[in-house]
Amino acid sequence: MNPQCDMCLTHKELLVLYDIASLISDSRDIQKSLEKSLTALKNALNLGNCVIYKLEDENLSICASTGFSKHQKNISEYKLGEGATGLAAKSMEPVVIENIHNDIIFLNKSGSRNSDAISYIAVPLIAEDKVIGVIGANLTKSTQIDFEETVRIMSIISSLFAQYINSNMSIEKEKERLTELKQYYKMEWDSKVHNFGDIIGDSPKMQTVYQVIERIAQSEVTVLVRGETGTGKELVAASIHKRSKRSDEPFIKLNCAAITDTLLESELFGHEKGAFTDAKETRKGRFELADGGTLFLDEIGDISASAQVKLLRVLQEREFERVGGSKTIRVNVRLVAATNRDLEQMVKDGEFREDLYYRLNVIPIDLPPLRERGEDIKLLVNFFLERSMLNHKKRVSITDEAMQKLMAYPWPGNVRELENTIERIVLMGNEDGITASDMMLLLPALNNEKLKDEYTQIPLENKTLDELEKEAIVNALENSGGNQAEAAKSLGITQRQIGYKVKKYGI
Repeated sequence: MNPQCDMCLTHKELLVLYDIASLISDSRDIQKSLEKSLTALKNALNLGNCVIYKLEDENLSICASTGFSKHQKNISEYKLGEGATGLAAKSMEPVVIENIHNDIIFLNKSGSRNSDAISYIAVPLIAEDKVIGVIGANLTKSTQIDFEETVRIMSIISSLFAQYINSNMSIEKEKERLTELKQYYKMEWDSKVHNFGDIIGDSPKMQTVYQVIERIAQSEVTVLVRGETGTGKELVAASIHKRSKRSDEPFIKLNCAAITDTLLESELFGHEKGAFTDAKETRKGRFELADGGTLFLDEIGDISASAQVKLLRVLQEREFERVGGSKTIRVNVRLVAATNRDLEQMVKDGEFREDLYYRLNVIPIDLPPLRERGEDIKLLVNFFLERSMLNHKKRVSITDEAMQKLMAYPWPGNVRELENTIERIVLMGNEDGITASDMMLLLPALNNEKLKDEYTQIPLENKTLDELEKEAIVNALENSGGNQAEAAKSLGITQRQIGYKVKKYGI
């Protein structure tokens, strides 16, 4: 071969570069494209076995090769820094083994016994200043170019492969992310009982809530939404996200009270395959799904002590490990938490970490119960009535007297209970108009004087949120004859949630 200038490529080298560039630009099957490219390289320059290793978790495994059997591919794995291949990845520099038969750095894990092979060259694949793999090739007795020229052409080709593989990885990662988000949102939609749209209400107390949302939405601060069950804490979190700089990114939700302690950490942080009995595959947690967006954690006061420690770390360091994993994962998530519990008292009682409380309670938003929102009840009744009639293709009107009954009721289940109530009115009521007497027949809870007395005679400010919630559950159970399913339905919560609350309050 005629020697060329140091910076010039031979005609044959230019041709192989052109062939490889064409192969990787026209193919969507990355493995076939890489293998065809390696074959072109091998044939053009009379090289021995050519192979591309992909770096994952500090291990190099074959993703494309020529001349390797399936068994050889499986056993040819190198750790970072191991052998010539691992050394090239670790040093981020080409490694040349002049004589593979007497150099201990050449490990030959594949067991290949090609008598023509003399030397081995490994060149790192570098993309965005990170090593993502290694390309390796044997020089044989028939190879017509020397070490320097081989390193030069393989370095150029490694750059092409690195960009191709890295772009493909980015695309696949984005596809995976979109698929996971699609599955998440489908589960949310399928299981969703309440879909209020935006927040409804013009009362002074709600106007105060709106003002706080507008002021803090564009910031990155953590928000703690407080209020009784069913007041619309999730809507507030969604409203903050919608008005934030993260509005185009995911809005991920998790009800901490609806999940057992053993599964909560997996739901939050994800798990690795085999981390526990049912972990049949690696799964991302809500923090990873919410990366770049907002994570809403409802019933934050119900998480275990161990989960509190891990949550505090994420808030402080923005990093965590999946259950059963050792790899540290960094995320950029804005947290909105919510609770109906007295966290201050829980801190005093040692049930909730004080440092976590202060991390969460940066910006508190207190949602008023429905009984304190006056004319908002009428607005919500009309909103839910219109939507329910549309859903069920049925026209029902509510008389002024019946509306007064609805407005006089204390609504222990708040907006959620009101929505379920209107749904039942539309399903069970006649189309001539719902009167006050009809309301008593359709919804006996509205005629519960004992319940009304408890809310009108006892100053509400003297009761904690837990006390109010307990009373509402006790009354609902009494009205339903102890039937938890019926009581849950009347309060607008799930049977699982009422079972948890019954146990929590010792009812």
